[in-house]
Amino acid sequence: MIALRRSILDRFRRGFWPSDDGAVLTEALVAIPFVTLFAAGILEFGNIFWERMQIDIGLRDAGRYLSRCRPDSGTYDPTCNTTTAKMIAFYGTQSPAAGAALRVRGWGPDLADITIVPVDADGTITVQTSHVYQSSPIFSWLGIDQVTISSSHEERYIGW
Repeated sequence: MIALRRSILDRFRRGFWPSDDGAVLTEALVAIPFVTLFAAGILEFGNIFWERMQIDIGLRDAGRYLSRCRPDSGTYDPTCNTTTAKMIAFYGTQSPAAGAALRVRGWGPDLADITIVPVDADGTITVQTSHVYQSSPIFSWLGIDQVTISSSHEERYIGW
């Protein structure tokens, strides 16, 4: 009886299992899915911020182009046009080669994606857009709706 009592007490003192052989594997199986999901979320949000910066750069370039050229009046040559400004925003050049890559996947080349507000009373040109982010399946698994990236840029009209 004393031996049985000692055996039970020894088991409680050492734990129910005499060795910890599977403890690391069990902890890893519990932790790895959460760490993977966390890392994928960081990468996804990083991609959203990168696309936002690319859109901001495109709008800035289009605004600079429009602020430094003559308006479409028919009396000056050469004149600016909004189509060229939009191509600069989407591609980074006014005449992209056939099959050229867009700055942001899914943003453009539909020219209606960008709205240009001409020179107003303050003497500024506003270029604005709204783009639906094309996310990976992680957002739908988490129940996050579409992410819309909206941006605008104002540039003072300088002309030449």
